[in-house]
Amino acid sequence: MAPRLQLEKAAWRWAETVRPEEVSQEHIETAYRIWLEPCIRGVCRRNCKGNPNCLVGIGEHIWLGEIDENSFHNIDDPNCERRKKNSFVGLTNLGATCYVNTFLQVWFLNLELRQALYLCPSTCSDYRLGDGIQTEKDYEPQTICEHLQYLFALLQNSNRRYIDPSGFVKALGLDTGQQQDAQEFSKLFMSLLEDTLSKQKNPDVRNIVQQQFCGEYAYVTVCNQCGRESKLLSKFYELELNIQGHKQLTDCISEFLKEEKLEGDNRYFCENCQSKQNATRKIRLLSLPCTLNLQLMRFVFDRQTGHKKKLNTYIGFSEILDMEPYVEHKAEPSKSQTRKPKCGKGTHCSRNAYMLVYRLQTQEKPNTTVQVPAFLQELVDRDNSKFEEWCIEMAEMRKQSVDKGKAKHEEVKELYQRLPAGAEPYEFVSLEWLQKWLDESTPTKPIDNHACLCSHDKLHPDKISIMKRISEYAADIFYTRYGGGPRLTVKALCKECVVERCRVLRLKNQLNEDYKTVNNLLKVAVKGNDGFWVGKSSLRSWRQLALEQLDEQDGDAEQSNGKMNGSTLNKGELCISENERRLVSKEAWSKLQQYFPKAPEFPSYKECCSQCKILEREGEENEALHKMIANEQKTSLPNLFQDKNRPCLSNWPEDTDVLYIVSQFFVEEWRKFVRKPARCSPVSSVGNSALLCPHGGLMFTFASMTKEDSKLIALIWPSEWQMIQKLFVVDHVIKITRIEMGDVNPSETQYISEPKLCPECREGLLCQQQRDLREYTQATIYVHKVVDNKKVMKDSAPELNVSSSETEEDKEEAKPDGEKDPDFNQSNGGTKRQKISHQNYIAYQKQVIRRSMRHRKVRGEKALLVSANQTLKELKIQIMHAFSVAPFDQNLSIDGKILSDDCATLGTLGVIPESVILLKADEPIADYAAMDDVMQVCMPEEGFKGTGLLGH
Repeated sequence: MAPRLQLEKAAWRWAETVRPEEVSQEHIETAYRIWLEPCIRGVCRRNCKGNPNCLVGIGEHIWLGEIDENSFHNIDDPNCERRKKNSFVGLTNLGATCYVNTFLQVWFLNLELRQALYLCPSTCSDYRLGDGIQTEKDYEPQTICEHLQYLFALLQNSNRRYIDPSGFVKALGLDTGQQQDAQEFSKLFMSLLEDTLSKQKNPDVRNIVQQQFCGEYAYVTVCNQCGRESKLLSKFYELELNIQGHKQLTDCISEFLKEEKLEGDNRYFCENCQSKQNATRKIRLLSLPCTLNLQLMRFVFDRQTGHKKKLNTYIGFSEILDMEPYVEHKAEPSKSQTRKPKCGKGTHCSRNAYMLVYRLQTQEKPNTTVQVPAFLQELVDRDNSKFEEWCIEMAEMRKQSVDKGKAKHEEVKELYQRLPAGAEPYEFVSLEWLQKWLDESTPTKPIDNHACLCSHDKLHPDKISIMKRISEYAADIFYTRYGGGPRLTVKALCKECVVERCRVLRLKNQLNEDYKTVNNLLKVAVKGNDGFWVGKSSLRSWRQLALEQLDEQDGDAEQSNGKMNGSTLNKGELCISENERRLVSKEAWSKLQQYFPKAPEFPSYKECCSQCKILEREGEENEALHKMIANEQKTSLPNLFQDKNRPCLSNWPEDTDVLYIVSQFFVEEWRKFVRKPARCSPVSSVGNSALLCPHGGLMFTFASMTKEDSKLIALIWPSEWQMIQKLFVVDHVIKITRIEMGDVNPSETQYISEPKLCPECREGLLCQQQRDLREYTQATIYVHKVVDNKKVMKDSAPELNVSSSETEEDKEEAKPDGEKDPDFNQSNGGTKRQKISHQNYIAYQKQVIRRSMRHRKVRGEKALLVSANQTLKELKIQIMHAFSVAPFDQNLSIDGKILSDDCATLGTLGVIPESVILLKADEPIADYAAMDDVMQVCMPEEGFKGTGLLGH
């Protein structure tokens, strides 16, 4: 037995021999476990919740002994955010903007570019007021150049360890959560910057991009016949180097500059020879920029899949790159080593580097300082002042937290030693509050003991496990400093609860014996009028009911004695059904009353409920009446009930020229009543208004009633119609008449409806139906995966939101109790039904449309829940989870139509409920699957579409 249960049993062992009226103060204190010995620190490892005197393991360990001041706060040292001496300033990664931060740092370290940007005119002059910066508003750069100026000034002279580039990123319209191609970003931004600076008057500013990053090479073609050399000059801002098959940077450069032979069909037309000749072609570097950008082409395009592949090939490169052999016109570079690169001093190897930047080394002493313009320095100084203020504020908050922690430390050391009550006056305090008092991370709130009170507003005996007994001295200090209540002194020990618990425990011990006694008494027949009525269901489970009630009473719950005899109660009177009750002896009832003192008492001579007698009699009469009506209607309309020998518009019967129409809903409801008259109310009205528009016109054409609308109507023979008019209230007569044209056109037959078709409402109904099909939420569609134009029948992934394939015709939908049908408002007594409104008919139409369109899901098909307003891209993500096919590998079609616009909604694409979409997946290339150094890029690329880099 667990220690806690042992304590529980020990605290109430006296109740086995003590009657409730004999409970004393000693018994009460025993129930509240005052007698338990307190635990000792070091001996008791954790708090004993069953012992109110155990004050070990409630959180005191963090306060006793020496304490680190840093434990009193969760504020980092603000100086950790301060820039260290002679170190660079970092940039905050806003999510997936590391590629932006990389190039910002590269461009910042280009002193010539930084100097030129500082020389750009700025609109900051409008921001200045007098001789200084306006202090009441923050500076907001207006152009890309101004953003770079401000960022570079902060990177140069900020006191912060890192700065936030969100203004620059926002100005470019970049998505901070999407990783982009760094090389593409570099090209686009340098193009944007060059275009922006081209409008500057200062040539040092206007031409800085060309001066720093622009080189020149020539496409040289040499005729093998005459030796004539032709050149095509071209500028470049970076060299794009193929890395596939190479291990050294020099190998990549050599391949970039290698000769290409022009032979066969690819021969070169020589203007000197005036004919096509074999030739050689190569790239010749003419001049290199001050800053050489080498782009390593790690992403290659796969023509078979249409997607990029990343090459994880190791490339070795040196910190100093000798480009002289590649620029000389005569000498060609020697073939480099092809073995695995060795990374010695000054060399590096990387399988992730995608861009290498080299600065031109010159004999001149480089300029290592760039002066920040005065207006920018003022902005930096202002930001530094804000940073210093923040540091002071954080330091003060740290100091306040430490001071509070030290004071709390002294308080805990003083009070914890005085917490044990011993033999002195005591009080009870919530264990939860004590733990929060000792919790350094949360402020101490007033004491709240309300959760531990019984119904008598005293301490509940069962709550003693979550309470602690402390000295009155400590309690006085707690309530003085923190307030709260109520205070639970020795007077708070609840005698009423202890007495009741004593009574319950004695009954529990006596229950098994009484159960045997009652069973024996039930075997004896009751004589005369001495018995009492008891519900059979209650009598069968009275021991379980008694035990539950004793447990509830044990937990201070309200007594639910009404459970006993619950089956015999009917508004406080005896029920009329003798099958639900049993007569027991006076002795048996006396025993039961000990456990159910509030149960209603029904002597054997007690009269049954008069109201129930009336209702029972009325129910029997109504049931007999319903059966009579159902039998009469079934006999009068046998074929309509059995659905036999029904007329059909598409195959008009020869023996009549007139057919009548009622709604199929009326027929279905009437059949339900005839089958089960005791459970259903009679159908009193035909309700043909549901088939008419508000103007009284028919809503169906003759053609539609032979096809899609045939499920909404039922055709009636003239003889049946006469009987229907006698049995039901007919609100509107609807009929179809066949007219033979005779001599005019013997082969033509006309069909005329009464009332006539209402074209306007008919068209409105069709439009509404189409809107309903395109304005849906949480509708089911089906997806087939197709391989070689065959539907896959094998499950390859768990289905998402698969709906049952059982059609609605196969089951009858059960309606909640008391729910009335919206179209046929039935009531007892056969009163007339209300008219069906046009809105109700539209709802009825929708239900039938859904039923008629129901798709029977076949094996291996995936059913998805979708809405009309979700995009095709969102659907592709659902399909990805269902079939493990990435969105860009999905080729979707519906009814032969390709679905390709990812931004379009399903409603506009014609995807309606129960649609079947075909999925054809692009399979991965077999060759790449075996390559260790190739990783497929799994998501489609939007690139920089819609950003400021493309003029948006």
